[in-house]
Amino acid sequence: MSENHSHKDIEQQVSEQQKEQEVQKSPSGLRIFWREILKDKLALISLIFFVLVSMIVFGISLILDLDEVVKIDPFAIHQPPSDEFLLGTDKGGRDVFGQLIIGTRNSLAIGFLVTLISGAFGIIFGVVSGYFGGHIDNFLMRIVDFFMVLPFIMIIIVFVTIVPRYSVWTFSLIMSAFIWMGIARLIRSKALQERELDYAQASRTLGSSHTSIIFKQVLPNITSLVVVTMTLNLAANIGIESGLSFLGFGLPEDTPSLGTLMSYATNPTTLEERWWIWAPAAALILVLMLAVRNVGEALKRAADARQRRA
Repeated sequence: MSENHSHKDIEQQVSEQQKEQEVQKSPSGLRIFWREILKDKLALISLIFFVLVSMIVFGISLILDLDEVVKIDPFAIHQPPSDEFLLGTDKGGRDVFGQLIIGTRNSLAIGFLVTLISGAFGIIFGVVSGYFGGHIDNFLMRIVDFFMVLPFIMIIIVFVTIVPRYSVWTFSLIMSAFIWMGIARLIRSKALQERELDYAQASRTLGSSHTSIIFKQVLPNITSLVVVTMTLNLAANIGIESGLSFLGFGLPEDTPSLGTLMSYATNPTTLEERWWIWAPAAALILVLMLAVRNVGEALKRAADARQRRA
């Protein structure tokens, strides 16, 4: 009887401690985050700017007709900005402003999709590897090492060349298949530390399942690292997509993106005399990536402050 009571007491203490941690950690984490954002005016402005641009772009793109935007008009080639065409037209007589809106939407959508897909797979892969350790960790990390030595940019280019027709979704899946390894290694190293802490060992002693420990205890405790990493990866993924599209290995020409608009700058005449075609896209890529990086750095400082406090 005494052993049963002691076992129940231990289990009750662990559950109470977990509840207290859940009550305390979540609000304190939010307070620390907002304190860092409000302290860093540049990060606050960047967050507001990114949210506004995303809302405006996705909102306007709902009322734009993609077929009309990419329709070739030989009588309106290379027109400068005017009341009819706010940012002029390109070499096919297509409205650059409409392409900028649709292209920004596509670039942001690919950035978000790649970040979510590769992040979800990398997080699960890394936390399983780090939690179990031993032979499982060794086997899974050899898979990660194999993928990491591959020139993923070249492989993405090969896949894009082979696939005859692809969209935002398929291009996002191709990119996600080869850029999840970094977050997997990062999460794995953190999970290796978490599995040795008292709460994880106590849960295993009390007979909690591995799935319950991983998804209900280990993952919530590394949420800060996950949010920071995925925020910083978002900027990198937008840059990768824009770079591939600029080189001609991203989205097809009839599917605008910021990179396809930038690719017009490879023409010396367009670069010097027709700035309205490529300059807005170049400025938007730069500002969006800087905005995401500024928010990510603020999140990183907030996560470090929360860790020091813990």
